[in-house]
Amino acid sequence: MVLGLAGAGWAYWHLDRNIASVDIDGALGDDRPARAVITPSATAPADATPLPTGSLNILVLGSDSRSGKDNQELGGGDSGGARSDTAMVVHIDAGRTKATVVSIPRDTLVTRPSCPLTSGGSTAPAYGAMFNSAYAVGGPVCAVKTVETLTGVRMDHYLEIDFSGFAKLVDALGGVDVTTAQDIDDDKSHLHLKAGTHHLAGKRALALARTRHGIGDGSDLGRIGLQQTLVKALLERISGAGLLSDPARLYRVADAVTTSITTDTGLNSLNELVSLGRSLKGLTADRVRTVTMPVVTAPSDPNRVVAREPAANDLWASLR
Repeated sequence: MVLGLAGAGWAYWHLDRNIASVDIDGALGDDRPARAVITPSATAPADATPLPTGSLNILVLGSDSRSGKDNQELGGGDSGGARSDTAMVVHIDAGRTKATVVSIPRDTLVTRPSCPLTSGGSTAPAYGAMFNSAYAVGGPVCAVKTVETLTGVRMDHYLEIDFSGFAKLVDALGGVDVTTAQDIDDDKSHLHLKAGTHHLAGKRALALARTRHGIGDGSDLGRIGLQQTLVKALLERISGAGLLSDPARLYRVADAVTTSITTDTGLNSLNELVSLGRSLKGLTADRVRTVTMPVVTAPSDPNRVVAREPAANDLWASLR
């Protein structure tokens, strides 16, 4: 019993220490969209901490960081910086049984606001800037501020996962099943798939998430469709993996996630992540809607897009 308790204590300490975080709220202060009111669950057991049931908005970024040996092997390139290759605003409805995932194309031209820097000072505002440049110049804080400026929606939390973390998560879950509607031949992502259903391990799932040149017109919009397919596949795999009945697999999944994510300080402990997960227990893959922010080709550059109004504003207004 003593050994078991010691092992459990060490595992908790190890997983808790894994999580990196950024103080988004402290950096941005009060000049932000209003936060939704989060109410506790009325159905929580009397001896348990009530679970929140209010709506929630989480900015999820996939970073193409080259830092670390694993990321360099998976992503190539140098280790001098990182960009947000994938950006999704995850809106969880009040009651937390339905969700909408909105993808923001990285090639969208936006107004990038002035952002505080950890070294002091701030970045200069930029107009007609690439959306993913916000992360490059100001990290998570600037990514959040840029999204809030674009959408008018308060981001309650921030979650970032890198190349190797995504691949490890998929492997820890035993792979994912995805169906592609067309053949994929992309030498840049090293992915070649025939149309149909495939079981993908971590590296190939990551390649699918990064593919853009082997489908459609080679733009980011085609890649977004594949990423949304992967999101649904991951949710289905997690709900059907029997994690609670398989402690070893649960630990592998938790270790893969916690070693590869960066969160805001509101999610930077195992307790907080577990509490969030428990509050989402009624959220299944079939109750998650995936959409892309409406865009049109930018007048200034045929290789870029801008938000299509009023459709984009109507979408964001529905999430406030």
